[in-house]
Amino acid sequence: MKTARHLLKARDAEQPRLNRIANYMRGQHSSVYVPRGARAEYRWLIERAKQNILPLVVKVVAQNMYVDGYRLAGEDENAASWAIWQANRMDARQHGIHRAVLTYGAAYAVVMPGEPKPVITPFSPRRFTALYADPVNDEWPFYGVEDRIENTAEGKRRVVRVYDDTARYTLAGKPDGSQLETDGDQWVMEHGLGVCPVVRYVNCADLDGDGVIGEVEPLIDVQDQLNMTTFNLLMAQQYSAFRQRWVTGMAPPLDKDGNPIEPFRSRVDGLFVAEDPDTEFGEFGQTNLDGYLKSREATNRHIATVSQVPPYHLLGEMVNLSAEALAAARDGLDRNIDEHESLCGESHEQLMRLCGLASGDSAAWEDTAAQVVWRDTSARSLAQTVDALGKLVAMLGVPPQEVWEKIPGITQTDVARWKKAAKEADAMQRLNDIIGKQMGDGAEPGPPPDGDESGEPPAEAA
Repeated sequence: MKTARHLLKARDAEQPRLNRIANYMRGQHSSVYVPRGARAEYRWLIERAKQNILPLVVKVVAQNMYVDGYRLAGEDENAASWAIWQANRMDARQHGIHRAVLTYGAAYAVVMPGEPKPVITPFSPRRFTALYADPVNDEWPFYGVEDRIENTAEGKRRVVRVYDDTARYTLAGKPDGSQLETDGDQWVMEHGLGVCPVVRYVNCADLDGDGVIGEVEPLIDVQDQLNMTTFNLLMAQQYSAFRQRWVTGMAPPLDKDGNPIEPFRSRVDGLFVAEDPDTEFGEFGQTNLDGYLKSREATNRHIATVSQVPPYHLLGEMVNLSAEALAAARDGLDRNIDEHESLCGESHEQLMRLCGLASGDSAAWEDTAAQVVWRDTSARSLAQTVDALGKLVAMLGVPPQEVWEKIPGITQTDVARWKKAAKEADAMQRLNDIIGKQMGDGAEPGPPPDGDESGEPPAEAA
C-alpha cells in the first residue's frame, strides 16, 4: 500500500503536462486574448479561430509505421512469438502504441502469463508509469504502476495495479483515489518472470535522463500563434472585409417612437437615392486579407520544417511534382520515420522476448538477434518499384522470392501465399520432368538413321 501511494505521487507530477498535450490534440487550446466586456459575437469568433494541425503531425508519421513480422536471424519465417503478437490483436493495437509515443513521448506494454497465450496490454503514459533505477540504461524497470477508472455494476471505481519482478498487486477504491484497499482475495497475481514485465517505448533517445518529449509539445506555442493569426483573419473578414458605406447631408428617418432608423437596405439590385442635392455617398476601403493568409501560410511552413512533415500535407499544394521532387519533399519525413522505427523496433523486439519468457520458451527469451520487419510505405509508383526490384534480380542475382516483401502494400500473408504457390509449381514441374524422362526412356526406338529396316548396321566399305 505504501509503495502504491509513492508511485501514484510520482505519477501526479507528470500528469499536468500530459493532460495539456491531450487537450491540444483534441483542439482544446488556450484562448486568444479576450478584452473585458467582449460581446457574444467576439467570443463566437474565438471559438472558431482554431486550425488544429497537431493531430496531422502525429498521423503522418504513425501511418507510415507498421510492424509486419518478427524474424529469426537468417530465417524467412516468423518466429514463434509472432503467434502471441497476433493472438493479442497487435496488428491493429500497435498503432495505439506508435501514436502515444509520437504524442506524449512514451508508451508502455505489459506482458502477463495467460492461457492459451500470454496477454499483451499496451498503455498510454496517462494511464501507466514505470520507475527505473537508471532511466537511460536499464532495460527493465523495478516498478510499474497502472492507474485507471473502471466501470462496474455498482458504478465507477479507481483501479491501481503495481507490477514488480515477481507479481502484480491490485488495489481498488473510489474514483477520487480515496479508500484504496486490496481488491478481493486474488489481489496478488504472481507471474514469476524474474523481471518487471513492462516494456517502455520512447520517442527519442535521451542520454541525459531529463525525460523524453513527443512531437506535439514543441509545437504548442506555434499552434497558439496559428490560432491567433486565424482569429485576426476572422475578425478582419467579419468587420473590415465588407465595404462599409456612408452618407452625409441627410437626416435619418425616424420611427413612430422618434428613434432614427437605417435609411437604406444594402442589396445587389438596390440603388441609394436622396432628394437633397447636397447629400453625398461614399464607402470605406475594405481590409486586404492577403497579409493574414500569408502569415498563416508562413506559420504552417514553419511547423512543417520543425516537425519534418512535408509542406504539401499542411498547405495542400502539390502541383506537377516529379518523382524526384516528391522524393526530395519526403526526405525529412523518411528520416524521421526511420528513426522512430529504430527506437520502437527495439522495444517491439524486447516485447517479443518477454512474450517468449511468459510462454515458457527459453530460446525465444534468450534470442537477441531476431528483428521485427517493418512494412515498406515509401511513396513510389508500383512500376518504378517493380523495375528496381527486377534489376536487383537480373543484375545482382538476388533470388526473386527475396524481393517480394519489398513491394509496397504487400503483406507477409501475401508473401507466404506466393512462396507456397511457387513451391507447388516447382514440385509440379519436377514431377512433369520425371514423367517425361521416364516416358522417353521406355519409348519404342525409331528406325536407325543409317541402315536398313532390320536395324542392322551398314557394312563397312571394303
